[in-house]
Amino acid sequence: MKSHLRSPPRRGAGGRGRVLFTLMQGVPFLIALAVLVIELTPAHFLYTGPLLTAVPALAAVTLGPRGTAAATAFALAISATTATWNDAWGTLQVYTNFLALGLVAVAGFITSSAVQARRQRELDQVRRIAVAAQEVVLRPVPARLGPVAAGSLCLAAGTGARVGGDLYEAVETSYGVRMIVGDVRGKGLSAVRAVAVALGAFREAVHYEDELVEVMNRCAAALRREVAVPGAFDEEVRLEGFITALIAQVPDEHVVQLINRGHPPPLLLHRGRATPLVPPSPSPPLGLEDLGLDLPAKPESYPFVPGDRLLLYTDGVIEARDPGGEFFALPEAMERIRADTSPPVFLEQLHRALTRHTEGDLADDVAMILADRCTTGPEPMPYDAGAR
Repeated sequence: MKSHLRSPPRRGAGGRGRVLFTLMQGVPFLIALAVLVIELTPAHFLYTGPLLTAVPALAAVTLGPRGTAAATAFALAISATTATWNDAWGTLQVYTNFLALGLVAVAGFITSSAVQARRQRELDQVRRIAVAAQEVVLRPVPARLGPVAAGSLCLAAGTGARVGGDLYEAVETSYGVRMIVGDVRGKGLSAVRAVAVALGAFREAVHYEDELVEVMNRCAAALRREVAVPGAFDEEVRLEGFITALIAQVPDEHVVQLINRGHPPPLLLHRGRATPLVPPSPSPPLGLEDLGLDLPAKPESYPFVPGDRLLLYTDGVIEARDPGGEFFALPEAMERIRADTSPPVFLEQLHRALTRHTEGDLADDVAMILADRCTTGPEPMPYDAGAR
């Protein structure tokens, strides 16, 4: 079976475009430096006034209002330096250059501010549409589901306005509370279509499939059927994409059962210590079954006793970096939060810690579900962080 649905970003054209744009941002300052070199060498007989006047105009195109102001200040400093060096103060040419530079700078700043404001309004509008579209597919997790108290959190990346591919759901069934967290790499209509298909299959299968493995298989089968529809996804997405997914089940017994298909392992917070529930062997994401890795035949079972907390999350959490490039330490952040907080408050404090770490600049979407075992039942099994 071909892999599908998780299309990695193309680096070719986009990477070249970013490099070219960065080079263009440096052009105004390079021009100003060229003027300085001309004026401080025997070539100063060349008239450089028009070159300096072009500096704020070019900056307004690529650098925005602040960049325009910085480029203007740089050009003014160079103009003053060259006037002093050439002993040209008091001449009409110097004051004409300053006047032209000031007029172009004011016009460039006003134009750049207007363009930036218009772009921001357009981006805000697109973001509102994207959030509305995502809320149609995703819904908040109920505060109470059988033996667990729960909460959910979904954050959009701050670097774009396209609909992301994170998915989550929690449903109370006759088999226990069943939850899913997944991640479709990429954004846009292809991602939200894959999210809708996976969640639709999950929401139906959780009520009719006895085995947790079969719930995951039903999600994979639904995605395969969707990919087979002509025109549903473009060729690149069909051949190079995949979805990571994790399904958890909390029955009446004091355990949690997991099926992990290439997703970051959940974290179990037990007596103040967060432990990742890593599967004994890796399994391929949905859509990459042809890699030859073994598919899970049954769920892994871990102790989940009253007072424990289970966090399911997407990789946008653990891959969030600070300005220095350090990853967000999720286990340590969980351990620092008070144990008596409710799931919504717990997630809100995680959100604040994540925002502080990234200084408000999330590079990827984030989705989390927190489940607290909050009822008593049969005698708990002896605690062991390993799978049983």
